[in-house]
Amino acid sequence: MGLSNLGIFHTFIGIIAIIAAVISYARFGKVNLTHITGKIYFYTTIVTSLTALGIFNHGGFNPGHIFALFIVVLVLAGYYLHAKKTGNNRFRYMENFLLSFSFFLSWAPTVNETLNRIPVGRPLANGPTDPLIGKTLLVLFVLFIIGSVHQFKQQRKLNKKGHQ
Repeated sequence: MGLSNLGIFHTFIGIIAIIAAVISYARFGKVNLTHITGKIYFYTTIVTSLTALGIFNHGGFNPGHIFALFIVVLVLAGYYLHAKKTGNNRFRYMENFLLSFSFFLSWAPTVNETLNRIPVGRPLANGPTDPLIGKTLLVLFVLFIIGSVHQFKQQRKLNKKGHQ
């Protein structure tokens, strides 16, 4: 697979971020920053995105770097709303969306790299424009939309009860 030490670390931390987010979604229907799984997602996503800046080796600063930085901005904005806008339930909608969108966007490089590397020697995809990658990301996008609508409805119920 040809991963550098930084690439191995990046992948390991990224897997932890994905597992934490999935557990948080299963338990709370969102990335819940008040729970340990949400906190793990937040910190590991920051580390994963920042380490990505050191492993994109396509000749200098490129769209992959911008993508990684955008994910950092999304999780930081979600955290800001969580930490600084407590008591205002209207901000929970945006917080949920930003964290979910960061999770969805994290799947683009994950799917691309995984399908272009596995199985070793005969990867499932032949480059970032392979139709399998596009179809996989489309399925994930549909799940993101369905999940976002569900989160919106759940948050509305919580807001009516006066909870965050």
